Amino acid sequence: MMKNGADSLAGALADAGVDTCFANPGTTEMHLLSAFGREERIKSHLCLFEGVATGAADGYARMRGKPAATLLHLGPGLANGLANLHNAKKAATPVINIVGEHATYHMQFNAPLTADIEGLAAPVSDWVGTPQTAADIPRLTSEMLAAISGPSARVATLVVPNDVAWDPAGDTSATVRPEPLETYDASQLSAAVDALKKGPQTTLLIGNACITSRAAKLADAISRATGCRVLAEAAVARMERGGDTPPLSRLPFHVDFATEALKTVETAVLVGAREPVAFFAYPDRPSRLLPPSAKAIAFSAPLSDLEESLAALATALGVTPSDSVPVSLPDYDGDAALTPEGLGAVVAHTLPEQAIVVDESITNGVHLFPSCGQSVAHDWLNNRGGSIGYSLPVAVGAAVACPDRRVLSITGDGSAFYTLQSLWTMARSKLDVTVVILANRSYKILNNEMSKIGAGTPSESTIPLMSLADPEPDWVKLAEGHGVSATRVTDLKGLAAALEASYAQTGPKLIEAVL
Repeated sequence: MMKNGADSLAGALADAGVDTCFANPGTTEMHLLSAFGREERIKSHLCLFEGVATGAADGYARMRGKPAATLLHLGPGLANGLANLHNAKKAATPVINIVGEHATYHMQFNAPLTADIEGLAAPVSDWVGTPQTAADIPRLTSEMLAAISGPSARVATLVVPNDVAWDPAGDTSATVRPEPLETYDASQLSAAVDALKKGPQTTLLIGNACITSRAAKLADAISRATGCRVLAEAAVARMERGGDTPPLSRLPFHVDFATEALKTVETAVLVGAREPVAFFAYPDRPSRLLPPSAKAIAFSAPLSDLEESLAALATALGVTPSDSVPVSLPDYDGDAALTPEGLGAVVAHTLPEQAIVVDESITNGVHLFPSCGQSVAHDWLNNRGGSIGYSLPVAVGAAVACPDRRVLSITGDGSAFYTLQSLWTMARSKLDVTVVILANRSYKILNNEMSKIGAGTPSESTIPLMSLADPEPDWVKLAEGHGVSATRVTDLKGLAAALEASYAQTGPKLIEAVL
């Protein structure tokens, strides 16, 4: 059988180590689908909504450190996946979008599904390309793979016209020559060290696509030696936490809490982090969160080598990380009703070793992150892009990437509705995912934001637009309708029992936690 353009693409991706595709194909992707099916090195997972596919590819790459592919149908299919591609780009996650297009000769007729696919892809992609012939595929695939392997570019979209996919193809090889990670600014080393030696008036702000355990230990050692404060960015794509890893504090999300936390800072040493800014603009509140008089020293840029940068600071200061971390899990009353504080304590007590926590808890998760810092070794995935509907798809991808580890997705009910089709893929692919739905029947964060942004207080006319009551969703039935077993809990004892039971079984499980 002669290979076509679709076979050329599938082979080139597999040669480069791409082994997973999250797909929602249509007519223009049938040759691509067939080629991926023939390529034994790539396993595909069906997603019922494109936002699940793009989010799953994000979660997979965060945990494996290499890209997964998505297979999407024309412009509308890509558009359905844009929100989680926005999140992936902000998280600097390598994702390869393969988007089918009408045949080159058919474009002139402006068929109903014709769209500006490259225009849609550009804002959420670091690289976009469209081969015009099957012979273009190896060259463009090489360019694409090199682009997403570099120090800053991460999301790529390859638009494949239908005739390019079905036409005969030749060479399928693709060469990848990624650029190395950037390192620290040596000219700033002396200034950064002098600032850190000043102790509490200096904050070491760290961030990156991943804060490893070693990076956390280095930052903690610097803090202990100098008295400076260490903060991680408000949302980090992936953090290794728990066990012998020192628990790091994060910059608060809310602008008032963030400015309060930074009000005494005279110098901020930025290592893999950007200068902090408010998530939104608010009347009479600053956009830049550091005090106006504070100095920022950009020691290493975002997406640079975080461990090497912190090691350089530690060496200059003559400090060595310690593996001794005191553990102090928070207590809880099992008979008490579910509260944000109790939620954090229960999850910390029950979390299995090497779990992957995907956090979209929003208003009810304020105690979750700090409590789990004292728990067993685990990974923590956060939404850097802020577009909700992220956690369930990312949990799918993380579970596919790490089939030997339990994934725990904790999400608000409002967020979960955006991508609840993820439950079906969890069931279809028999993924070991525990989903906790924090059911407060509301977009609760909007109640807080309304007055903060100066738009008044929730009223009889606006509350219905922020409420999920009348009718109240039944997440047990919703989960079971997607093939996932589920239970409902109303107290901390019930939550602990449900979590432990889910960890003891294979496959997905949903827990509706009523707050």
